Amino acid sequence: MASSSRGLATPFTLRRSAGGLGYGSPLLRGVTFDIFCRPRWKAAGDGEVVRVVRCCCPDSVTPIGMKAAGVGKVGDSTPDEWRFDSKKSARRVRRQALPSMPFASQSRYVTKQGKFYPRCTPKNTGPQSRDTPPKRDTGIANEKDWGISLLNEHVSESGTNEDGSTWYRESGEDLGDNGYRCRWTRMGGRSHDGSSEWKETWWEKSDWTGYKELGVEKSGRNAEGDSWWETWQESLHQDEWSNLAKIERTAQKQAKSGTENAGWYEKWWEKYDAKGWTEKGAHKYGRLNEQSWWEKWGEHYDGTGSVLKWTDKWAETELGTKWGDKWEEKFFAGIGSRQGETWHVSPANERWSRTWGEEHYGNGKVHKFGKSTTGESWDITVDEETHYEAEPHYGWADVVGDSTQLLSIQPRERPSAVFQDTDHASSSSPSTDDDSDQPTSQ
Repeated sequence: MASSSRGLATPFTLRRSAGGLGYGSPLLRGVTFDIFCRPRWKAAGDGEVVRVVRCCCPDSVTPIGMKAAGVGKVGDSTPDEWRFDSKKSARRVRRQALPSMPFASQSRYVTKQGKFYPRCTPKNTGPQSRDTPPKRDTGIANEKDWGISLLNEHVSESGTNEDGSTWYRESGEDLGDNGYRCRWTRMGGRSHDGSSEWKETWWEKSDWTGYKELGVEKSGRNAEGDSWWETWQESLHQDEWSNLAKIERTAQKQAKSGTENAGWYEKWWEKYDAKGWTEKGAHKYGRLNEQSWWEKWGEHYDGTGSVLKWTDKWAETELGTKWGDKWEEKFFAGIGSRQGETWHVSPANERWSRTWGEEHYGNGKVHKFGKSTTGESWDITVDEETHYEAEPHYGWADVVGDSTQLLSIQPRERPSAVFQDTDHASSSSPSTDDDSDQPTSQ
């Protein structure tokens, strides 16, 4: 593009994809924006003159061709591919998600939730849509990945966007006995025809016992009938038996297809105390048409070197085929045991299984034994080093460092001579507008 004069050049417009602009949200992949640019000439020193182009977003940025996000597939996928509307996709998911025999190991501790923070924000608008469905097998995110930002003043506002969709945002504070305080912010939106909507609630709670809690609940549905629900919490309290500070984190997620019999549910938890005691675990369930699968696992570290770990996975089809795998290990001071079983049941109820075990004596000797229903058996003692994790890879110091927002919650000012009630069970989280998105028991 040629310049019209030495100091000026013809303005022009770039049409760029959201991905090219560095947007992190999968909801904006494939979305294009108009960016207005004006070239000009500038002296660069030593007599040299260079041409620079300055581009900016307009005050009202309107995405072109935005599509509603779908619900997550049952299986590994990128967030923007979380749809159930393709037979080809369903076949690919079936190959990836269904456990085979033996089960493939999966990483438990992949974290970081995708977020949407636009660089070009329209002026005087409502909350940005954060209706991204949750991802499977991501564990429990840290507080910084949620971007919780509570409003300091009471707000109740709503509006209508240019495309006819509506939004609302409100915030408030609930007070109760024993210094209980809950600050909360609710927000949400709905498409112009009501076929899709999203809701999100943030809160922080505290009382005079030192209890603190930070939490999020979000839900959504789209025009295809796909729906999802997710909640996350972390809390700090003093254990009534040991008087030690404890931090607990939990997460629950579920997604359900509106076009076929497919969906999944997960519950994760982590508990830590100041002396190194740690407990972690998860329960998972998934279904894709005629096939279903389950997984449970747990870890327990007592802070003195004793460790217990276990995993139990199984699956079945509507035709009656079932298979599974489970194992357990216990260790302390280099001495311990491992044992497990792999099994399979046919539609005719014919069962096959193989059991195995190991005894570690702590002196370089390991006793290995096992058998199967087909006549296999072994019983040997070998020279072998014993390897196990006596401490969690993520422990008390790590969770304290990642919980700065939780620890910074300020309780209400406490008058003198007030009796403390340590029961937090009566303090509930702020209610949402619709309880229909709560997970059902699996």
